[in-house]
Amino acid sequence: MKPPFSLILLPTLRCNADCEYCFETRTEDRLTLNQLAVVLRKVLDYMQDRQIDTLSIYWQGGEVMTQLPEWFERAHELVQEIATAREKRIGNYLQTNMIGYGPKWKPVITEMFGNSLGTSMDFPNLHRRVKGGTPQQYQDLWERKVLEAREAGIEIGVIAIPNAGTVEAGAEAFYSYFVDRLGIRDFQVNTPFPGGMSKAVKCAHPLETEDLSRFLLELADIWEKRGRDAGVRIGPFDKLLAYFEQGTKDLLCIWRENCANEFVCIDPRGHVAQCDCWVSSYPEYRFGNILDPVSLSDLLRRSDARREFQMRPGSLIQTEECLDCDYLSICHGGCPVRAYSVHGDILTKDPYCDLYKKIFARMEAMSGGGCHTTAGISTEPTVP
Repeated sequence: MKPPFSLILLPTLRCNADCEYCFETRTEDRLTLNQLAVVLRKVLDYMQDRQIDTLSIYWQGGEVMTQLPEWFERAHELVQEIATAREKRIGNYLQTNMIGYGPKWKPVITEMFGNSLGTSMDFPNLHRRVKGGTPQQYQDLWERKVLEAREAGIEIGVIAIPNAGTVEAGAEAFYSYFVDRLGIRDFQVNTPFPGGMSKAVKCAHPLETEDLSRFLLELADIWEKRGRDAGVRIGPFDKLLAYFEQGTKDLLCIWRENCANEFVCIDPRGHVAQCDCWVSSYPEYRFGNILDPVSLSDLLRRSDARREFQMRPGSLIQTEECLDCDYLSICHGGCPVRAYSVHGDILTKDPYCDLYKKIFARMEAMSGGGCHTTAGISTEPTVP
């Protein structure tokens, strides 16, 4: 069976926060239910062409909870109706800043999202703000909403983005905040990048590799001693360890063999791009518009921008530095948007390359061995 196709769906680009490092260009656009039906049918047509049975929809924003819960109730009915008619399986996943969470969301989260959601918070919080407020006000509100949701029985996963304060505070304080104080058992650490509109805070991105490497390796040590056997999951450590121990290759999107073949993002105006990092910030890299009278298969096939994404791994592994790397079969050159936002060229490697290699080596050592190989890596783009 082929792996699921993933759709990052942005039903709105509105947001109720004012985070300083946001890469998105916000608009007042919202996806209508009629437009949602068009999107779903065209995505399922594409899957039929590719003989893919399962779709994973990642509902994001903007801020997704600026849509009403009632809209999501109707959207869920529509998703189920179309999936049943087309004999496809559709899984739904929610990523929200939690500011708009309240009791009315509980039925939606239970029925549509399996009683779980993803959210984001940094430690310390320096850049996430409510409009007209401070980072501390944002953090206080977020913590209250997380506690409210957890008391309602909702499982919560957190994405954290390190900043200069994170490195200074140290891995022990970081781990204690999320696991010991908040009781979060599932969180992921993502690297920051200067995407989207230029802002002063983004001048510090990417973070200095040596300091960030030291922080993450210390965090890995703490996780190994205190969290791994206690059921705490920290990305990217857990999935990397599974790869080295069992050969399970379910890694972050930044290390996929070719992300262009596994998912797309669609915004509320119908624009199609590689992911949310691209669709609103870099219009020159949009693939087309799914609301136009064209199939998704034809839209993707005709897109010069998508063709460039597909060529990227093959182009990178022909460079001496990537070809000689012990971890090429894991990394594939890293994330194209991180490369583009720093170097202005997606055909360059991820600026956090040295950081990744240190994490890979640490997880390989933790596993007691390794199973990575460069065998079988293709230098040719895959047919869309």
